[in-house]
Amino acid sequence: MPTGLVHDPVYQRHATGPRHPERPERLEAIDTMLHETGLIDAVVTVPFHTVDESWLLKMHDRNYLHRIHAACSYGVPFVDVPDSVVCRASELVAKQAVGGCLEAAKQVMTGQINNAFCAVRPPGHHAERDRSMGFCLYNNIAITAEYLLTEYDLSRIAIVDFDVHHGNGTQHLFEDRSDVLFISTHEDPNHQFPGTGFSDEQGVGAGKGYTLNIPMSVGSDDEAFEKVFNKKVLPRLREYQPQFLLISAGFDAATNDLLGHLCVSTQGFAWMSQQLIQIAGEFCQGRVVSILEGGYEVNSLKQAVAVHIEALLHASVPSVNG
Repeated sequence: MPTGLVHDPVYQRHATGPRHPERPERLEAIDTMLHETGLIDAVVTVPFHTVDESWLLKMHDRNYLHRIHAACSYGVPFVDVPDSVVCRASELVAKQAVGGCLEAAKQVMTGQINNAFCAVRPPGHHAERDRSMGFCLYNNIAITAEYLLTEYDLSRIAIVDFDVHHGNGTQHLFEDRSDVLFISTHEDPNHQFPGTGFSDEQGVGAGKGYTLNIPMSVGSDDEAFEKVFNKKVLPRLREYQPQFLLISAGFDAATNDLLGHLCVSTQGFAWMSQQLIQIAGEFCQGRVVSILEGGYEVNSLKQAVAVHIEALLHASVPSVNG
């Protein structure tokens, strides 16, 4: 089965201004890479639609949705915090981002594609139930997890987030549940936004033990990530035996990224991607949907996305353990 790609110029209509790190040029760089490398011919484009509001309400409060609508309708420059810049098109684009992720998940579950990468924006993992943070409006990956649990009667979803910033929104939306395992590697929250994701944040109530935060010291490189993957990330995934793997694919842990202080190389992202996809082959029948989060130095971004997509394309034939 092929690898699916959610990718369309509509996602560039979320205009954030020339000085904003989360800008349309990120996707322009990815588009250029796809054509220069020929990867665009190796994947199948996944059609998408605007998500129904009922799915947004699974993870977000209605008043929050109204606030986004009002800001975009009346030309307010941001939602909740100045970093979360919006324009009049942002609400629709964000809904189409979620819609693309859900369609990718549907096509993986129905066997039309093996796995998928969603090159969408705005990103989502900082979005809380009732507020925007860190460039994010709707929590794309959390809504996708809830969709899979609800529509396909799954009971174990794993989300692995290797963005340089902790996915606070994703953690908080699932921290009291055991049907979603959330694993995050990120720069030490003592001096990195959003200041959450300490190792003692392990979930609450029924979700205790289903959150694994792994703060990384400034300057952590490929070797450091390989160590924590082998000692913590991969063993926990094998213990949990997920039925579906979702990846918050933030590439801002790259050496030259504008917003982080970690030192992951293109080869490091390739290795992490390969390890996660191998886990999916062992336990998830190969079912993976990867969703773009951060990555703000466009040359590093397009190189990392290239090796990430190549890893998805080279996924082995799924087993039947899921």
